[in-house]
Amino acid sequence: MKVLIVKTSSMGDVIHTLPALTDAIRAIPNIQFDWVVEEGFAQIPTWHPAVGQVIPVALRRWKKNLRSTLKNREWQNFKNKLAQSHYHCVIDAQGLIKSGLLTRIPQGARHGYDRHSIKEPIASYCYQYKHAVSKEQHAVERIRQLFSKALGYDLPNQIGDYGIASHFLNVTETNKTEAPYLMFLHATTRDNKHWPEDHWRSLIEKMAPMTIKLPWGAPHEYERAQRLAAGFSHVEVLPKLSLAEVAEQLAHAQAIVSVDTGLSHLAAALNRPNLTLYGPTDPGLIGGYGKNQHYLMASSHQSKDMATLTPEEVQEQLLALLTKTTQGSEQ
Repeated sequence: MKVLIVKTSSMGDVIHTLPALTDAIRAIPNIQFDWVVEEGFAQIPTWHPAVGQVIPVALRRWKKNLRSTLKNREWQNFKNKLAQSHYHCVIDAQGLIKSGLLTRIPQGARHGYDRHSIKEPIASYCYQYKHAVSKEQHAVERIRQLFSKALGYDLPNQIGDYGIASHFLNVTETNKTEAPYLMFLHATTRDNKHWPEDHWRSLIEKMAPMTIKLPWGAPHEYERAQRLAAGFSHVEVLPKLSLAEVAEQLAHAQAIVSVDTGLSHLAAALNRPNLTLYGPTDPGLIGGYGKNQHYLMASSHQSKDMATLTPEEVQEQLLALLTKTTQGSEQ
């Protein structure tokens, strides 16, 4: 059975789709998925054993320069290739107009959320089969339900399994000999999701002498990492890494502290102990999902200002998480 998934972005949304694939491959052993995904996240589906072909799409880049896109025929080539493909089932796991329209290109029965369950109701007109899925639950559970209804199997009762942690369990000699370390995921896209730099530096100081690693993606994130690390000998600013290389670092971290960012969802997918700091986001619907996931909310202070989360309370929760992790490994 061959199925096409349309779930193009963002990083967290792509990662949230993975447990549904694990459910499906356990229920239908011969199933194989192809996946249409934004080019920047094309590595992620390759980590799951149920995925055959990854089909990168560049809607974000094409939208920025339509003239160039039409001239170089990138869109037409993508469309022609997809139109020649045949699937038993095409599932729109995103629920947007753009993703709904993409489901109409290949051959295959089109499935998606019904108009009461979907983010952009007009998109539901793109599907032949429309499924009711409650919005009052985590995004991972919504996608798991959508897949079970589209593919005709009973949804498992247990928590979803992302199915990618084993991809990163081939520990190298470096990983075997390296001292335990923490990773602090300090970068996010929106200003109101950032934890203040002086708070990060205070937490870094409190966690000495334990090694702390700081990843980064864009130049301004590198500059922030350098500011956070300045004057601390136990902090390592990582070099520029691919997404897979960041995942490998996360997979071997003793624990992680993060703001609301795509990499926080990656930490959850790797089953790593993770403490996420939330301000304006409701973690109940799109927060960290899975084992060892914990969070602190600025809204508990009756304010969504991230600065109201103090380094002292974050340290307290982090130390409790480390104690729990250590005790679990000794059992």
